[in-house]
Amino acid sequence: MTGPLAIAEEAWGEALPEWVAALAAECAAASQNKVAGRLGVSASMISQVLRRKYPADLTPLEDRFMGVFRHARVDCPALGLMPLNECRSWREKSRTFAAGNPLRLRMYRACAGCPRNRITEVTDD
Repeated sequence: MTGPLAIAEEAWGEALPEWVAALAAECAAASQNKVAGRLGVSASMISQVLRRKYPADLTPLEDRFMGVFRHARVDCPALGLMPLNECRSWREKSRTFAAGNPLRLRMYRACAGCPRNRITEVTDD
């Protein structure tokens, strides 16, 4: 029987990122569904990542994984030290303006000027 780590090693080969290997190890220790649940993503997304078939940017998932399972922290200019996955969540929320909530407004402004925020503007010519 093939486990998640063997699947990832076969699919990624020498290019296997450390965090994907760690993701596979977490899936082997618990289950793909449980890991996906903790990350707030679907089990099929985890499966696609392990099999190197996920078509989109893996950076958001890596940030979630590092924040949830590796306890990676960042120093937010507005809220101080926070888990990397929470930083990612605030950056995603800051893409739309919401004036009804003072914290959302504060984070909208803080994320707009933060170097960690990779939002790119699209202009029509």
